[in-house]
Amino acid sequence: AREAARRAATGATPTTPAAPAGDDASASAPSADRAAEWTALVTGSTPVVSSAPAPAPAAGAAMPAEPAPGSGFQPVPLRTPRPTQPVDIQPAAEDEEPWLFAGAGVGPAMPYSRGAASGTAASGATGSGALSGAPASNPAASSRPTVAARFDEQPSARSTPATLDDLFSGSTSTDDIGDVPPPKNKRRRRIGGWIALGIVLLLLGGIAAGGLYVWNTYEDKIREVMGWAEPKDYEAGLANGEVYVTINSGDTGMPISESLHAAGVTKTADAFYDYLIESGQNPPFQPGVYRLQKQMTSEAALTALLDPANKQEFTAQIPEGFTVQGTLERISEGTGIPLEELTTAAADASAYGVPVDPAIVAAGGQPLEGWLFPATYTFDPSVTAQSAIQTLVNRTIESLDAAGVPVEDRQRILTVASVIQREARYPQDMQKVSTVIQNRLDPNNQETFGKLQMDSTAQFGYGEMHDGTVSSSEEALNDPNPWNTYVNTGLPVGPISNPGDVAIDAAMHPADGPWLYFVTVDLNTGETIFTETYREHLKYVEQWQQWCSDNPGSGC
Repeated sequence: AREAARRAATGATPTTPAAPAGDDASASAPSADRAAEWTALVTGSTPVVSSAPAPAPAAGAAMPAEPAPGSGFQPVPLRTPRPTQPVDIQPAAEDEEPWLFAGAGVGPAMPYSRGAASGTAASGATGSGALSGAPASNPAASSRPTVAARFDEQPSARSTPATLDDLFSGSTSTDDIGDVPPPKNKRRRRIGGWIALGIVLLLLGGIAAGGLYVWNTYEDKIREVMGWAEPKDYEAGLANGEVYVTINSGDTGMPISESLHAAGVTKTADAFYDYLIESGQNPPFQPGVYRLQKQMTSEAALTALLDPANKQEFTAQIPEGFTVQGTLERISEGTGIPLEELTTAAADASAYGVPVDPAIVAAGGQPLEGWLFPATYTFDPSVTAQSAIQTLVNRTIESLDAAGVPVEDRQRILTVASVIQREARYPQDMQKVSTVIQNRLDPNNQETFGKLQMDSTAQFGYGEMHDGTVSSSEEALNDPNPWNTYVNTGLPVGPISNPGDVAIDAAMHPADGPWLYFVTVDLNTGETIFTETYREHLKYVEQWQQWCSDNPGSGC
């Protein structure tokens, strides 16, 4: 129809289609009749029919009316009415422009919708849906792939798919024709959302961590700059409860301030010290345990520390050279712990990490002897017999480690140091006594033949160490107990007293000299003379005896 219209507009004579072979009626038709048929086709008075032979009209059927005479050529309307009969569409020549929908009728109609609902091209009664009206057996139509096969269409969202009729009638447009867009990938969108959320949380966490670090590091300065500084001291009237604070010997304002804060007395560690500086006070603090309250002001805490009524008497002063028995008595006096309870607690030396020598136990001795360090102790009011003894043992171990004593040599060094502690008074004499012990233990010694001959050992073994004299009785000198070095060669079976730091250091570092004897010639001054031979020693023994005669009741 389009080709006919174009030829009619240009005045060209339409070319007569070739008749099929064997169609004699078509071949004999005059050309004038063919022209008339074309004119009628253009004017619309005659419908377009297929090039296939038309069936013969039935008998008696009325022939179609001829066009009115003189009607002539009629203009083609803008929208040509749809033919009511199938149209045989001839394929376009290769040099001609194909029609917009050329070939569209050879397969099922493409869904004219962008939705996702299912739908197929409209089809004819046989399901072929060819626009040309060709039967399904048409080879050209059956050999071409359908639109759905070529484009892999998704089901259409419309209940009725769009057709060419809808396109020509204006109910749809070419914009509705095309591939169905792929559905949105919701899983990818969710993953992207989680990644974005993670990045945001990471940034916020970094900012929060940085702010926390700055606050913890510079909180005081930030508060000071911003005016948010909290008071260093508690307000008056908040004091409550009861706590005990220990002031050690030599403690000054700052250590005491820290002790008060640790006990919960003051609000900050430097509140008490700052108060002393601001008030210009420097009072003398006495060592001891003081009873105070929690949440006190610095002023109230100072007043309580200077009040003797708040000082708790839990102090034990233990001199050097004391035995276990004397040490336990001092602890009992200073802490109020019954002596029987302390004696029972000291029975098991292994409970405090002290090695137990079976020889000492067999001889009736105390394995803790030498392990209770002599010093001044200030105990907490909650002290027990076990904790008090453990404190003294720990202090002994500290002294041994400071002197460089090997762990396996601790008992021997304590034994030597205990004898030194009982025989000498001054540090320089202690080193010389240590030398005498070393020289007498020498196997090549031809003066004493391995015997120490120390009066302190004979007195300890015999039990007369605390009788108030420095001389040994004949009974003590001849008693064969394992501590008596007048009878037994070598060191006593164990320590005879609790030595201090100086005696332990002297046992480790004896002086350089040949001395084998010594005697104290003046008990008041502690003057002691060391000699190499026994003859020299006897001369100074006479000097000591003379001093004792001149000073009766002096402890000779």
